[in-house]
Amino acid sequence: MTAFFDLLWECAMALVGTVAFALLFSVPRRYYLWCGLIGGAGWAAFRLIDPFWGRTAAIFCAAALVIFLSRLRAVKERCPVTIFMVAGLFPLVPGAGIYWAIYELVMDNPAAASGRGTEALTDAVAIVLGIIIVFELPQKWFRRLAGQKPPPKG
Repeated sequence: MTAFFDLLWECAMALVGTVAFALLFSVPRRYYLWCGLIGGAGWAAFRLIDPFWGRTAAIFCAAALVIFLSRLRAVKERCPVTIFMVAGLFPLVPGAGIYWAIYELVMDNPAAASGRGTEALTDAVAIVLGIIIVFELPQKWFRRLAGQKPPPKG
């Protein structure tokens, strides 16, 4: 039961961090809750998938979920997807990995720096691939999921 509450606590902190990041980037106030929920959902996906498929696959799946939810919410709110996407990806960004890679480099430990740098780069590539794949889905799918009628043809 403790593992469940730990996961819940982590997701809540991801939500708070995502809202803080949205505030930093001047996201309109009415979108704070949705930004936070999307960021928390991405973190939950990462934590749930990581033990089974590994870190890289978990980050890829979590990034894809964040982008999917961001596109869906953007259609519902009729606003740019970047409002939700940039803030929602915040918990997944490998900032600590980059920091530790540079730290190991400065401490003259090139083997550890290489390992940490490779892991951070792999995480970043997984995020980018998640973004690209979900952005390849047709916009009409998101309109349909949001309950909107397609625009008239011609």
